[in-house]
Amino acid sequence: MSVRHPDDMRPVDLFDEGLPVLPDQTSDDTDLGWGEWRSGSDVSHLIEERPPHWD
Repeated sequence: MSVRHPDDMRPVDLFDEGLPVLPDQTSDDTDLGWGEWRSGSDVSHLIEERPPHWD
């Protein structure tokens, strides 16, 4: 014979849309977290890393 505890009868909502347990990306995993700053445009980044043989 098994003994039932109150937690065994408690309904569990498996489809809870609350806050995520862990964020998708931490602040350390960004350019700012690494101490780098980028402008909002990728164009300046591409111009800075342009290969010298393109000139």
